[in-house]
Amino acid sequence: MASPLHARQGWHGWDSYAPFYDWENARTVGRRDVPFWVDLARRVGGPVLELGCGTGRVSVPVAKVADRFVGVDRSAPMLARLQTRLRRARVRSCVAVVRADIRALPFRRRVRFQLVMAPYGILQSLLGDADLSATLESAARVIGRGGMVAIDLVPDLPQWQECERRVSLRGKATGGRQLTLIESVRQDRRRRLTIFDQEFIERRGRQRRVHRFSLAFRTLTMTQVTQRLERAGLRVDAVLGGYREQEWHPEAEVWVILARRR
Repeated sequence: MASPLHARQGWHGWDSYAPFYDWENARTVGRRDVPFWVDLARRVGGPVLELGCGTGRVSVPVAKVADRFVGVDRSAPMLARLQTRLRRARVRSCVAVVRADIRALPFRRRVRFQLVMAPYGILQSLLGDADLSATLESAARVIGRGGMVAIDLVPDLPQWQECERRVSLRGKATGGRQLTLIESVRQDRRRRLTIFDQEFIERRGRQRRVHRFSLAFRTLTMTQVTQRLERAGLRVDAVLGGYREQEWHPEAEVWVILARRR
């Protein structure tokens, strides 16, 4: 089912994941991180850029409070769902959605953002050091004077137990569908990768469809990220242990890093 790891890139699987992303996340992370990003956008002020905006779970609430909002993602199916979400939320003015590679942001020199945000561990979909460095350097280039880069990381990926075809979720979805998620977890310790082989079984009446794809995430250390932020010309202002701005510690469920342009 999964492509060989040496041939994989971090964006593999996300197009296939698009129809199921919101359904799964409503049952896992929900909206627990959204107030943090909304409050941060308010405090920083000015234009906001979101890296890996996906279907807009975070984008739409932030766009409602930002002076100007731009979301960037590589996945066309994800962005199509974001556009629908924006229309339904009636968020129209000062919002742009761009299909692009976050390692090489396609903005002219005069375009500047006061906040570049990378929520929900999106930088962990970058599976190599060069990709991470390129993304942070690209983000640093579009930050305005005194602007901020904000990142969150999921540190517990290595603790996920390997398993084969475990039923993770079941439930109703839109259009009268029933979804079942069957998940396998693999660890590549040498490359610090956690691979989730996903199988979504979709039932509607007597119809049954199976969707299979894999998602890979890389474990990053705090030192790795802070050093690369500094190399990109950014100064780390704060390291937090959660969305309520708790004190950081290595066992925190979520790590949040805030850095400013020097």
